[in-house]
Formats: sequence, structure tokens, C-alpha cells
Amino acid sequence: MNKAALARFAVSLLIVALAAWLGLRLWQSYMDAPWTRDGRVRADIIQITADVPGRVASLAVHDNQTVEKGAVLFRIDPDRYELAVKTAQADLRRAQIQLALKKDQAARRAGLDPRIVAHETQHDSALAVQAAEAEVSAAQTAVALAELNLQRTTVRAPEAGTVTNLLLQPGDYAAVGAPKLGLVARDSYWVYAYIEETRLQKIAVGDPAEVTLLGQTNPLHGTVVGIAPAIADRDNPVAADLTANVNPVFNWVRLASRIPVRIRLAPRPADIHLAAGMTCTVVIRPSAHRATTSIPQ
Repeated sequence: MNKAALARFAVSLLIVALAAWLGLRLWQSYMDAPWTRDGRVRADIIQITADVPGRVASLAVHDNQTVEKGAVLFRIDPDRYELAVKTAQADLRRAQIQLALKKDQAARRAGLDPRIVAHETQHDSALAVQAAEAEVSAAQTAVALAELNLQRTTVRAPEAGTVTNLLLQPGDYAAVGAPKLGLVARDSYWVYAYIEETRLQKIAVGDPAEVTLLGQTNPLHGTVVGIAPAIADRDNPVAADLTANVNPVFNWVRLASRIPVRIRLAPRPADIHLAAGMTCTVVIRPSAHRATTSIPQ
């Protein structure tokens, strides 16, 4: 074999070895590196409920509207609550009149000679004053509660955000505690990356992450802020008598469980629209002293 043929053989062998090495590295990166295509954008969604029941008298927002904290969302018919305030105020006035009467009686009886008004009667008059004072205090509380209920007929945004999936209409009945609309809190977006359990050893809180939305090319940046401590065990549900209901069938193909890893997003560019539920690819960059394999771009 001449030198030219030997050189060609050596170059070919080097290229094959380099291709095999690159293939191995890519395989290791694909199989072991901490990344996933199974990521979801999440957000804090506030369920707006009525604190007092009643018919919705007016609606102050529309679907997908951005609102500030304290902005009016909708109003409940206030008529019965205004009447409740007037009734409570009348009860308070009645209790105040009774207190004044009891104080006047107690003062007159306290100044009379014990031979004319028994000491026990004087004592009862003093107790009647205390009871009347308690009635006034209770009536004042009733007025404050009635005024609070009237104030709560106007439902306001607890945080700045965006109204979503608005189905509420004037005339609907708002029951206490029943969600009437959703409010996506402003700048509350984060990402859940569902990472296979075999890759978790390369992830730690504080690691930087890159989030690429489906259909986008420029990644968003974030930081790992938490790893879920538990997920549901579908093969071991609890029986009716609270004992373990162990699945007797063993599946030979065992898929790695996916553990939610929470990513806090850095401020995003203004031209990128985020919506809870979006799909994304998440690549986590382990710290240098823990990184053992390269990570796919």
C-alpha cells in the first residue's frame, strides 16, 4: 500500500471515528441532558367570586380586558342591601334611645333615698344600663356589617391583570363563592417543565433555563425555582378500606416518570405574547461543576 492510499485510509478512519464520537455525544445529550419538549406556560389565575349574593346589575369589563388593581369588574343589585343599611341604622337609633332612657332611670333612682327605692332596684337599674349599652354595641356592629355588605355589591379586581373567558352577563345570579370570571394576574407567568426522573440529578434550584415557545425561535430566559416533591402513583391507588391497592400486573416496558420542575421567567420582550397553556421546550443549563454532558441547542 503506497503512502497516498495509506493517507486516504487514515483520513477515512479519522472521519468515521469522529462521526462515531459525535454521534455518541449527541445520543448522550439527547437521552441524558436535562431538557424536555414537554413544558407548559402557567399563570396565576384568580377566580373572582361574589362576597354577597344577588343579581348582576351591570358589567364594567369585557373579555380579554386589562384592568388595574381595584378596578370595578361588576356590580350586584344593591337595593336590598341599601334597605338593610337603613334597617340597621333604625335599630341602632332605637337602641340608643333605650340606653338614654335606662341611664336616666338609673340616675334618678340612684339619687333617691333607699327607704323610697330599694337598693336592689337601684342595682337592677345599673345592670339595665349595661345591657342597653351592649344592645347599642350590637346595633353598631349590625350597621357596620350592613354597610360592608352594601360596599361588597361592587366587585373589584384584587390584583392587576387580564380578564379571561368572560361569560358573565347582566341579569345572571351571583351566588356567594361561585366563580363568575377569571383574572390572569399580571406578570405572574411561569413554566412547568416535566422532566424525566432519570435527568433530575443534573438539575438544582438556581440553574438557568432557556424556554422556547412552540413556533418561536428566540428563547426566553428563566431560573429553576423548585422541583416537585411528589407526583401521583397510578399503580398504587388507595382501596376503599384505606389499604394499598397494588396493581398485580407488571408492565415490562417501564417509562420514566416526569417530575414537574418550576421555572421562573425573566422579564420577556414586549413583542412576545404569553398565554397560560402554551407548549414550550425547556433546556436547563446545569452549573459547571455538575454538568457532565453537552446540551442540545
